[in-house]
Amino acid sequence: MNRTKRARLQAKGWKVGSAEDFLGLSPEEGAFVELKLALSDALRARRASSRLTQAQLAKRLQSSQSRVAKMESGDPSVSVDLLLRSLLMLGVSSRTIARVIGTRSRRALAG
Repeated sequence: MNRTKRARLQAKGWKVGSAEDFLGLSPEEGAFVELKLALSDALRARRASSRLTQAQLAKRLQSSQSRVAKMESGDPSVSVDLLLRSLLMLGVSSRTIARVIGTRSRRALAG
């Protein structure tokens, strides 16, 4: 959220905080959520850059289009294992996965 919007909301009496604050998550739980979101974003980006539809990716993963949609949206029912296996199947290197996770984690720690 940009500073102007934050200031406007606070001036009107709204409390502005993080998702961790709102949900009462520990720093570890918040970091885990950020990790899953980073992997979900990376999956969506890789699928799009590969010019695959969700249905095409689902076929490659032997899954369903709705499952791929859940994976890309960060649905809590999707495991980190499934996200990692899907990224690897799309040819994403473990080094790139580590970079994706590291970038998102630094933002979460700074934020």
